[in-house]
Amino acid sequence: MNMIISKKHIVLATLVLALCVAVYLNYRFNQAGDDLVATQVVEETKSYGEAQFVEGTASDEDDGGAYFAEAKLTRTKSRDEAVDAMKTMLQDADISADDKAQLTLKAADIAESIETEGKMENLIKAKGFTDCMVYYDADKVDVVVKTSGLLDNEVAQIRDIIISETGMPVENISIVEVN
Repeated sequence: MNMIISKKHIVLATLVLALCVAVYLNYRFNQAGDDLVATQVVEETKSYGEAQFVEGTASDEDDGGAYFAEAKLTRTKSRDEAVDAMKTMLQDADISADDKAQLTLKAADIAESIETEGKMENLIKAKGFTDCMVYYDADKVDVVVKTSGLLDNEVAQIRDIIISETGMPVENISIVEVN
């Protein structure tokens, strides 16, 4: 019996090996993702009007990167689902003109918040932070920053970026730190 290995066999073996590696990495990252814990930093003297920041700890440097990748994916999925639901409702023939106008305004608000979040994230990264996520709502802004320790001037920089882009009051801004 003459056994000939062709290009098809080599490609098939490579694809099977790549699939096995992907499954293993997925398993390992899902195991490590449970170690993220956030604790709130409490100061002795309360100073109203200042942004609060929360410190999180991660066991690996890779966990911080995995956190941001997963958070961005989750945010994108939830927004896509909301947009799809709005599209479905807009295509419904039984919906009134007023309801269609309200849905159109909601879609415009979502698009504006996506643009604003992206702009704030880029400005924060330009200040020297490795990675960040911004969650912008009509009445609150939450910022998650990857850093080994936030200094007062860094908190002020982040807060100034958010205020200049959104006009949000300082008491509605929270900054979360992830190592």
